Amino acid sequence: MKKWKKILMTGFWLFLIGSLFGYVFEGLLEFFKHGIWVSRKGLIYGPISQVYGIGFVIISAVLYRFKKPIPIFFIGTIAGGAVEYIMSLMQEYIFGTISWDYSNYFLNINGRTSLFHALMWGLIALLFMQFVYPFLMRICEKLQTKLGYILTVILFLLLSLDIFISTVAAIRQDERKHHIPPTNRLDQFIDKHYPDTRMDSIYKNKMYRQKREN
Repeated sequence: MKKWKKILMTGFWLFLIGSLFGYVFEGLLEFFKHGIWVSRKGLIYGPISQVYGIGFVIISAVLYRFKKPIPIFFIGTIAGGAVEYIMSLMQEYIFGTISWDYSNYFLNINGRTSLFHALMWGLIALLFMQFVYPFLMRICEKLQTKLGYILTVILFLLLSLDIFISTVAAIRQDERKHHIPPTNRLDQFIDKHYPDTRMDSIYKNKMYRQKREN
């Protein structure tokens, strides 16, 4: 049981740190492109970009045994591109929206990922595994205490609530787009506190488009 607790705690912190990294990384990209900070967070509250968080967890789980740069780069390229594709697919089919479209990029796959972005994932994986991962593992080891466990549980509960609210609000916005009226108190609460104006101000890069081939 202790082993699984350690694995789950480590996975959670990798997800959280990866999500925070993604939020800052995407914001900096926009800043260097346009000279202004644009939030690219994936949840209503908290500076979270869950695509990066999931990517960090998968990359760590797949690559922690590898030491040489070349396999880390190529496996990271494939894994990162796959995560980006799957997350785009899930977002479109669950919420009816997309947050990125790479249709204009060379060798893209249905606009969900591209060779360039997959290679960027490979580079991130290489830098992460070579320089950041060992440092994070030392931090995770220090968190294997009673206080660290309590902190992890509190952050996990807060993040779970954020994910729940963000998911329900996004689904409800898609329902409003299709003129589906509220059917229960939760729907009414979401319509009141998370109207389209608020959702659109949070997810500025969100786009609607018709279902497409996978």
